[in-house]
Amino acid sequence: MLTCAGCSAQPGQSDQADTELHNYNNLSLDAGFDTVFTYQEATETKDIFDAHFQQAVSLFTYYNNLFDIYNSYEGMNNMYTINENAGVQPVKVDPDLIEMLLEAKDYYELSDGKFDITIGSLLKVWHEYRDAGIETNLAGEPAALPELSELEEASSRKGWEYVEINEADNTVFITDPDISLDVGGIAKGFATEKIAQKLNELGITNGAVNAGGNTRTLGQKYNGQEWRIGIQNPDAEGSLIIVKQNGACSFVTSGDYERYFVGTDGEKYHHIIDPDTMYPASYFRSVSIITPDSAAADALSTTLFTMSYEDGMKLVEDYRKAYNVSLEVIWIMSPDKAPDTEYCRKAGGLMVAYTPGLEDSLIWNN
Repeated sequence: MLTCAGCSAQPGQSDQADTELHNYNNLSLDAGFDTVFTYQEATETKDIFDAHFQQAVSLFTYYNNLFDIYNSYEGMNNMYTINENAGVQPVKVDPDLIEMLLEAKDYYELSDGKFDITIGSLLKVWHEYRDAGIETNLAGEPAALPELSELEEASSRKGWEYVEINEADNTVFITDPDISLDVGGIAKGFATEKIAQKLNELGITNGAVNAGGNTRTLGQKYNGQEWRIGIQNPDAEGSLIIVKQNGACSFVTSGDYERYFVGTDGEKYHHIIDPDTMYPASYFRSVSIITPDSAAADALSTTLFTMSYEDGMKLVEDYRKAYNVSLEVIWIMSPDKAPDTEYCRKAGGLMVAYTPGLEDSLIWNN
């Protein structure tokens, strides 16, 4: 998880005027995406902050409902509606949902299929076993694992060729009734980015949004100092390292230390599934992305988690060339999986590799 440091209320001065600013923060436990939503902003009064916080929470809830694949909502066609109408009819949806799907397709093509929201059938199998497995583990027993044949059958039901997106009519149609979409690898990041853009439109630049570890800063920190974002230690409480960054930026981590169960073989099975192997990816303990756009950071953290370091570095370069934006990465792994690069060092019993652009931006907690 990424956590935003230095969030206590402190007075400061605006760069544009002599108005005194105060740093406020608040959180919501039920805004959506089954996560904690936190917002901080440096502004003149608490009333101003409260209004912005409520607007951000409302937007987060709206996007949760729009991208939900498990529930329907009155008066809204969402991802659940699209999946339920697979093989039946096109579904008219909000333009934001169209935009998110098209962005997901771009990452599918850029990653040669490693990021694939059409593998909903495969992810559903693992989701059901994981939910049951966590309950079984809580009872003190190892949990059942899916049979290979079950995974192979589910994995065969995928493909963007079965997804028709009509931008003119704002409709989505899954032509095969056995195909379903799962946008868990991008939806929360997309929502976080949209909220940040809306807040920027309101003139807010001294603040940050944290959606369960998807951190998006809105601009330069109000006191002129750099933002400091902690990267979770996969084996312990607290941060393993801290990243220093200036200005608006997104920080997203995908890791194996949340949402997992222990199988009958004694192994841990987490929620990030490699579409090629059909099993949880095992290259790293976590992958963190630092880039301007939160949707991109969300999708890329998931994608690079399912790729080797070498293939991941190639994707990093391909993304930089395609979008002409900054992209930095931190990989945390067990010592036996450390890549052969000078940009790798030991921390907390683990190995940490990083892109060269972060050389002067990391604070090591060991």
